[in-house]
Formats: sequence, C-alpha cells, structure tokens
Amino acid sequence: MSSHSYEVALFGEFFSQDLKAIMNRITLHSEASYPMHTREILFEPLDAQQQRESSIDPILLRAKKEVSDPESSWVLYSYLKPESVRAHPEATVRPWATCQVTGDALSFAAALGYARRSQIYKRGYAFRRGSLSILMFQQEEADAKTQQPIPARPDTLWEVEVKTANPIRNTQETPLSQAIEAVLEVQLLMKGLLDLRRQDV
Repeated sequence: MSSHSYEVALFGEFFSQDLKAIMNRITLHSEASYPMHTREILFEPLDAQQQRESSIDPILLRAKKEVSDPESSWVLYSYLKPESVRAHPEATVRPWATCQVTGDALSFAAALGYARRSQIYKRGYAFRRGSLSILMFQQEEADAKTQQPIPARPDTLWEVEVKTANPIRNTQETPLSQAIEAVLEVQLLMKGLLDLRRQDV
C-alpha cells in the first residue's frame, strides 16, 4: 500500500449556452451547491529551470483562497505526477498533499524556496455529492496593477472538475476503486450533455 494520499478526478468544458442545462442536471444530482470565487496562485521552485533541464518535473505548489469569504484562510496544496493511464484508464489519479495556512501563505511559500509563477481567479459554482466536489467555473485574469479579477468575457469556456473533496488513502476502508466509481457515476449522469474525461495535468 502506498503512503500517498490521492485525488481522483474527471474534467470537462462547455460553452455558455449550455450553462443552464448542465447546471440543472448537476443540481438535481447534488446535495448542496454554493457560489465560488477563488484566487489561485501557482508557485514553482526557485531552481525549476535547472530541474527541467535535468529532466526532473519540478513539484509545483498552489495556494488557493475563497475570495468572497473574508474569514477564509489560504490552503496550500501540491499534486505529483498522475498515475499512468495503464494503471487508471478511466480517471485521473494523482498523489495530493494539502495544508491550511494561517496568515500569509505567500511569504510561507517563499520561505519554502518557491517563487510565484502565475495567478488566476475562478468564478462559478461548487456542488457537493457524497465524497465528491464538483466545480464549475470560468477563469478570470488578474489585473496587473490592482491584482483584482477582471470579469470573464461571455464567450469564455466553462470548465468542470469532478473530484474527491478530500485527499484519500488507498486502504481497505477507502479503496481508490470506490472513488473512481463515484466520479464515473457523475460521468454517466452527464452523458449526452457534458463529456467528462481523464486528463494528465
């Protein structure tokens, strides 16, 4: 058994004209939904370039914060390379580490030897379905001067992520196969309306 915690996920995208139909179907099959507006900052190791030149994939660090809730704290998380398509052909399964940060996550990341690479805002809706989180959002660029989000254009693609809400360990009580079945159920529910698929990111 691996000591890693994992995220199991499927991804999709659609055009704005399908928003209502997709929203209705996801809402129908979810226990809860709420608006989301997150700010996400991507960091890479200071020596990322040297790592790439040595054919090493640098481990990127992401900081995420809910913008609409002034009380929300930063969450730092990191994904490792997804497991191979041979091991998991139906869904993206990737080792996942996460930690809550009180205070300034950005200085914390810098202290760990990371430099800020890019930032993005995501605005849309989040749904809960059992152990899964379903995110449906448009990406917004950050204004270079104010760092505030610039509203997405109406024709911006909507993105969907169906994934395990919390890191899971592959144990007898919580086998990965159970989480894979849960995301595949959503894939089936959305069939004909939204194509959810595995991706290597």
